[in-house]
Amino acid sequence: MKILQVIPYFAWSYGGPVRSIYELSKSLSEKGHDVTIFTTDVFRDHRIKNVDKIAFETNVKVCYFRCINNWLANNLKLHISPEMRQAIKEDLDNFDVVHLHDYRSITHYYVQYYAKKYNVPYILQAHGSSPKVYGGQNLRFTVSKIFFDFFFGSKILGNSSKLIALTEKEANQYLELGGDSKKIEIIPNGIQLSEYNELPEKGIFKNKYSIQDNEKVVLYLGRIHKIKGIDLLIDAFSEVLKELEGCRLVIVGPDDGFYSYLQNKIDNLKIGDSVLFTGPLYGQEKLEAYVDADVYVLPSIYETFPMTVLESCACGTPFIITNCCGIAKIVDGIGFVIENDKDQLRNTLVSILSDDDSRIIIGENCKSFVKSRFNLPKIIDRIESLYADLSIVD
Repeated sequence: MKILQVIPYFAWSYGGPVRSIYELSKSLSEKGHDVTIFTTDVFRDHRIKNVDKIAFETNVKVCYFRCINNWLANNLKLHISPEMRQAIKEDLDNFDVVHLHDYRSITHYYVQYYAKKYNVPYILQAHGSSPKVYGGQNLRFTVSKIFFDFFFGSKILGNSSKLIALTEKEANQYLELGGDSKKIEIIPNGIQLSEYNELPEKGIFKNKYSIQDNEKVVLYLGRIHKIKGIDLLIDAFSEVLKELEGCRLVIVGPDDGFYSYLQNKIDNLKIGDSVLFTGPLYGQEKLEAYVDADVYVLPSIYETFPMTVLESCACGTPFIITNCCGIAKIVDGIGFVIENDKDQLRNTLVSILSDDDSRIIIGENCKSFVKSRFNLPKIIDRIESLYADLSIVD
């Protein structure tokens, strides 16, 4: 099949959705499919540079089209690209199926128009972007979402052939937007377990960052954004330090507008010596961080299906997440699911950091769980089958 993936951004710093699309496209290409990715050159505070572009070892073609305004893209999610629109107009009828990633993107409006014109089926996968409002969101984003849904979103949803939801929670979000229940398929993210067969030796990460062998490491890995709840983690960790000695909070990830606030909080709490910001880590360095962590914490205000939880499980690292995560019901009983509450987080951290034996057992259970439920090849097979069914029908 000739498959087109469309996403408005495509760089590692954008997190889970990009990783999912990369693995999906790579696997489909290895299966013999002709895969192309259409995206824009939008980046955090400037246009994407060659060093930040993602390349494939397989024959996946990635087309970065010029976005006319980086500010509009980052602040109002208006990834306007006349170049991409022209490419969609000229090339869309050459594809058997199109897979749209993210929900509120003007690029997807181009696709739905020409897909309907050329009778090409397309799938929409929101990757957690469908809610109108969530905690920590500013008024500007809320208004822009309402505007988008009224003028563009209903057609993108209505003309789709299928809607992929990562969880039941996301399936309900599609319904709230007016999506057709008959079109919804719940397919979770998967993880390439072969990448975790040979994990780094313990101690490499600690040695790089001058962390003592006997120090306990609390890890956060993800974007440094208000929605991730890192401020709650810092508050809870400051309380942990009053009960346990020799603990270090490690925050890994790119700044997404919240670093200065967090640094001020750390300074006010006078815990700077116990908190480390590394910036983003990828590949082997990311695995080194997971392996040396005693617990991974994701205290998000809103999250659909965080890949980092699967990654920590694959590394045998216990996790703590809030019940605001869409994956909470799925992983409850495997790791720790708590309310978005400082005292609960503090108590859970103290408990798990104080019990070495339990951490080892929980870590092994995490490994077994992710192997049984989220092995990527099985997930890819389900999506490939969906593509095939649509291309035959249409």
